Amino acid sequence: MDQRDMIERLKRDPAALQALMNSPDAQALMRMLQGGDGGQALNRAASQAAGGNTAQMTQMLKNIMSTPGGAQLIRRITKSLQK
Repeated sequence: MDQRDMIERLKRDPAALQALMNSPDAQALMRMLQGGDGGQALNRAASQAAGGNTAQMTQMLKNIMSTPGGAQLIRRITKSLQK
């Protein structure tokens, strides 16, 4: 299952999306994305992504994935979506 398949699955299955968002791993990812600025950078990145510019959101995720803990967190989330 690739990224596009996972996104489509979550669009079709609101219960799966809700379960993912309530998971400890997703909560930890949100805390990492919010960073030390109270979520301001995340809000800007999300607004830009909604407008079609995903560069800032992509960079935020790359920064998280560059740490061992962040990479492990993303792997667990991805694995849970493949079930």
